[in-house]
Amino acid sequence: MDDRPLPDTESETPSAPTEIEDLRRQLQDNQDRLLRQLAEAENVRRRLERTADERVKFANETLVRELVPVLDNFDRALAAARTGGAGTVVEGIELIQRELLRVLERAGVSRYSAIGQRFDPSRHEAIARVVSTEAAPDTVVHETGPGYLLHGRVLRPALVAVAAAPDEDAA
Repeated sequence: MDDRPLPDTESETPSAPTEIEDLRRQLQDNQDRLLRQLAEAENVRRRLERTADERVKFANETLVRELVPVLDNFDRALAAARTGGAGTVVEGIELIQRELLRVLERAGVSRYSAIGQRFDPSRHEAIARVVSTEAAPDTVVHETGPGYLLHGRVLRPALVAVAAAPDEDAA
């Protein structure tokens, strides 16, 4: 028989199961952390989505809050019209119009007139053609409704009548 000592397998094997258990615990801890992070990311996504929805839903709150007194003034004007006094009703409606225009200006809306300008289809909507010897062809001679801009972008084009030369009408 061989007199060499047998390798001490017992001293090597107890550490192997311990290492395996440690690795399993680390793996389980990492999986738990990953699941918590994924859940947290999903919660953040939902919270941001809710915030964005609310921002859109209430974006006009300031404008609407400023328009409510204008509606109150319309109610008062209607009450005055029912009791008589047409002169004060006209003054009241003019006051309401100025107040409404101020509110809209603060919201970035501006009103523009097209009379005397060359017809521009991006800013004007032609609703009539008027034969004119005084105005140059394609010039706005009458405005049925003013145009409105929202921060420089056309919100509603001006509704206009455009001049046409007398000989154009015959053709």
